Amino acid sequence: MKLDNKKIFQTLNPNKVWVPVFIGLAIVFGMFYFDPSVNANSLKGIFDASIPWVIVAALFILIRDAGYVFRIREITGKQLTWTRAIYVIILWEFASAVTPSVVGGTAVAMFILNKEGIKLGRAIAYVMITAILDNLFFVIGAPIILFFAQGNIFPSSKVLESQLENSLQAIFWISYALYASYSLVMALALFYRPRVFKWLLIKLFSIKFLSKWKHDADEYGNQIIEASKELAGKNLRWWLPLIGATILIWCSRYFMLNALISAFVPLSIEQNIIVFARQVIMWIVMMISPTPGSSGTAEFFFGQFFTQFLEGYTFITSILWRLLSYYPYLILGAVFLPRWIKQVFFKKKKKKSSKDAE
Repeated sequence: MKLDNKKIFQTLNPNKVWVPVFIGLAIVFGMFYFDPSVNANSLKGIFDASIPWVIVAALFILIRDAGYVFRIREITGKQLTWTRAIYVIILWEFASAVTPSVVGGTAVAMFILNKEGIKLGRAIAYVMITAILDNLFFVIGAPIILFFAQGNIFPSSKVLESQLENSLQAIFWISYALYASYSLVMALALFYRPRVFKWLLIKLFSIKFLSKWKHDADEYGNQIIEASKELAGKNLRWWLPLIGATILIWCSRYFMLNALISAFVPLSIEQNIIVFARQVIMWIVMMISPTPGSSGTAEFFFGQFFTQFLEGYTFITSILWRLLSYYPYLILGAVFLPRWIKQVFFKKKKKKSSKDAE
C-alpha cells in the first residue's frame, strides 16, 4: 500500500497558486463589466465597514484554524508538536485551495502526515476520520439549522430565477442524500465489516465497464482495512474532543461571514440564522465546483445568496470574504511548502548520512 508521490507533488506545487487567482480575478472583472450595479462606487463601500466586526470575522478564521490544529494533534495522540500540526494544516488547506473542491486534499494530507513520521496506516485512518466527522456535521447539523431557518434557506425568486432556485434545491437534496449515504457506508466499513466492504468493492469494480479502476478499488479497500485496525478500541474520551473541535471548526467557518456581513449591515437574530443556513447550501454548491478551491463559483454564487441582505455592499463583501477566508492559504502554502520540503526531506537525509558516518 503506497501513495502516488509524483501526483502529490504535482498538487503541492506553488506555481498552482496562479490558476485560482486568475479565475477569481476574471470573475471579479467580469462582474465589473457585465453587472450594471457594480462600479467604482462599489469599491468605496469598503470605507463603510465596521472595523470591530471585521476584526471579529478575522478572529473566527483564527478560531477555525486553531480548531483544525487542535483536532489533528488530538487525532494523532499528540504525536505532532504544535508547530508541526500548524505546518500540516497550512499545507492541507493549500492542497484544498489549489485542487477542485470535489477532489479535495485528502491524499496530500495522508502524504504530509506520513512524512511527519506517522505510519501510513495511521495517516490514512486519521484523514478518513476527519472526513467522516466533517460530513457528519453537515448530515446531522444541516437539518437542525434548516429547521431554525424556517424555510428561508434558498434565495427568493426576486434574487434567483425560479428555475435556478429549483435547480439549487435539487442539487442540495441530492448532494445531502449522497453525503449521508457515503457517511453511513464509510462508518459501517471502518467500524463494522472492513473486509466485507473491500470484497463488495472489488466485486463492483469487476464489472466490465468499471474494471479499469479495479486496482484502485483494491488499494482503497486495503486502506479501509488498515484504517479500521488503527481506530479499533477508541473510546468516548477519544471521540468527544474531536467532535467538539469539528463543531467549533464549522461554526467558526460560517460565523465568519455572519460577522463580515454585520460589518456593513445590521442583522437580526432571524437573519443571522438564515445567513448561516444559506452557507450550508452554498457549501454544497462550492463542493461540486470543477475549479480550484471553487474559484469563480464562490464569487458568483455569493451574490445570488446574499444580495438580499447586503444590496450595494454585495460586491465588496464578496471580495473581502475571499481575501480573508481563501487567498491567505494560497500565500501561506506557497511560503511554507519549500520550508517543509527542506525540513522533511533534506534535514532527515543529513541526519541519516551523519548517523551512517558514525
